[in-house]
Amino acid sequence: MIRRSATFLLTFALLFGPGLNTYTASASTGRENATLGSTNKSTSAASTSALAKMPGDSNPLMTQKFGADPYAMVYNGRVYIYMSSDSFEYDSTGNIIDNDYKNIKSITCISSDDMVNWTDHGEIPVAGSNGPAKWASNSWAPAVTHKVINGKEKFFMYFANNGGAIGVLTADTPIGPWKDPLGKPMITTNTPGANGVEWLFDPAVLIDDDGTGYLYFGGGIPGGKNPTQSQIANPKTGRVIKLDSDMIHTTGSASTIDAPFMFEDSGIHKYNGKYYYSYCSNFSGTHPTGTPPQGEIAYMVSDNPMGPFTYKGTFLKNPQTYFGVGGNNHHAVFQFNNQWYVTYHAQTLGKAMGIKKGYRSPHINKVEYDGSGLIKNVQEDMQGVGQVANLNPYKRTEAETIGWNGGISTERCQAPGSMVNSINLDVTSINNGDWLAVSKADFGTGAKSFKANIASTVGGTIEIHLDSLDGQLIGTLNVNATGGEQKWKEMQCNVKSVSGVHNIFFKFNGANNKNLFNMDYWQFNS
Repeated sequence: MIRRSATFLLTFALLFGPGLNTYTASASTGRENATLGSTNKSTSAASTSALAKMPGDSNPLMTQKFGADPYAMVYNGRVYIYMSSDSFEYDSTGNIIDNDYKNIKSITCISSDDMVNWTDHGEIPVAGSNGPAKWASNSWAPAVTHKVINGKEKFFMYFANNGGAIGVLTADTPIGPWKDPLGKPMITTNTPGANGVEWLFDPAVLIDDDGTGYLYFGGGIPGGKNPTQSQIANPKTGRVIKLDSDMIHTTGSASTIDAPFMFEDSGIHKYNGKYYYSYCSNFSGTHPTGTPPQGEIAYMVSDNPMGPFTYKGTFLKNPQTYFGVGGNNHHAVFQFNNQWYVTYHAQTLGKAMGIKKGYRSPHINKVEYDGSGLIKNVQEDMQGVGQVANLNPYKRTEAETIGWNGGISTERCQAPGSMVNSINLDVTSINNGDWLAVSKADFGTGAKSFKANIASTVGGTIEIHLDSLDGQLIGTLNVNATGGEQKWKEMQCNVKSVSGVHNIFFKFNGANNKNLFNMDYWQFNS
């Protein structure tokens, strides 16, 4: 089993756990107009008990849990975001401590077809005894792609075993189940060309137009505790290697990417025939004018996926600049519906909770280019991006598809899933006054009834409001006890005739002070 030393983990935690506060916070400007059906103004945060992601905003993507190092894959009309599974760590007395990343052994996955309502697919077991990669001790910073092999669509997840190696998992669907086809690391210090890489982590993957795959990885600064300015300025710890046609083996030797002030977080995308390699700059030494400032996302461009790459500039500032809380910077650039975006993380949920200890949340903002192909500076904000498609309320909608929420959480569910029968979540931790909402549901000419799949030992009610938590009440579903929190029953109620595009707020009520019920899915009928 390959494990990174305790010194590496401690160094990484000291760098990033508390957050690096070396930047001046500034308010972001500009707000994006809604592109689809209009809705009434949502209620204020105070009246909804929302944390971080306020009704009407799109960032962070989720608030029922944390998620870091986001990587985007577009498949079959949906965006899938895969993340390191940040979760609170505690000391012996129960106090939350700084995130030291050593307990991250799973990958969190969410997806959306509209960029505002995100379906929580839960945590994918990866490392350790509970995961398929039993040789690994951690699963950090995933990169995921898909490719048709032998006539069948296959999905590939590359992950870092902390800073010591990179592994690969495969699946037949974007959400799993996943298996380890090698039973060992894919990239190690023995991989040709990997010599000199301080941290074997942070993979990014590109499948070129001809079907050839390339893996980008690496990071760190040589020189130990006292690197020279030259080592800081040109660490030469970034790498790219060609993948075999099976996507789980490499071919040839890795090429060095001489990225100025390279630290971590390889990224790759192709725009107008050019290859854009991007990365997070380091926090050490002196960064002269014309080089990337500390902790920003810099990029280089090449005519060849293996390089050489030419430095162009930066496009994503450290989160401290826009959100007032810093830390490391991690990103992925992707295209969806002919628009370019970047997903990145920031400690916005932790800040809203008053806990700035390195626990991170995923965000998305637009990416734009100038006429010469240079990337414009991204405006990071809580408004996020506009919704690209209205939600269809007449299809089964997973309850864990969430635009905004207050008080709830999600868990593994024993009821069959909609995407993959063996993989499903439900909404739980539902107490009196808790709520969840979805954005811009198109009712067309009218809805008549509502149903939901519920499991409960207590019972309660679900109030259905339009446009805000205290908006028009169109129906109330009476929830009866089903005999268990995983004993499921479909329940139904009539609703006032509703048409057009509306936000839907589900408000949960009950007299008991424990979990009132769990919710699997819901659907309106016309």
